[in-house]
Amino acid sequence: MTAELDSTAFKSHIAKGWALVDFWAPWCGPCKILGPVIDELSKEMKGVKFGKVNVDEQNELAEQFSVMSIPTVILFKDGKIADQRVGAGTKAAMKSWIESVMGK
Repeated sequence: MTAELDSTAFKSHIAKGWALVDFWAPWCGPCKILGPVIDELSKEMKGVKFGKVNVDEQNELAEQFSVMSIPTVILFKDGKIADQRVGAGTKAAMKSWIESVMGK
């Protein structure tokens, strides 16, 4: 399940372990393509918490992480950015990227 994150939930979401955050907006075409991919991966991948941030509602979080284009996906490890990517991708490409960053 992909959790909707506000600034309070965001801090606890990324604090410990691996956490992926999808920065998106409802009007963004590529975000609409990536959203279901992220939801599917959240059900399949263990060891990663999945969340999403609506940049229209949480623009301070987008600014904090210098999100200039959406979708931007950031993978955190213990509260620190491990890697990030911009744009939609296939499920296989996203899974491969996550696993490579995690060192699996």
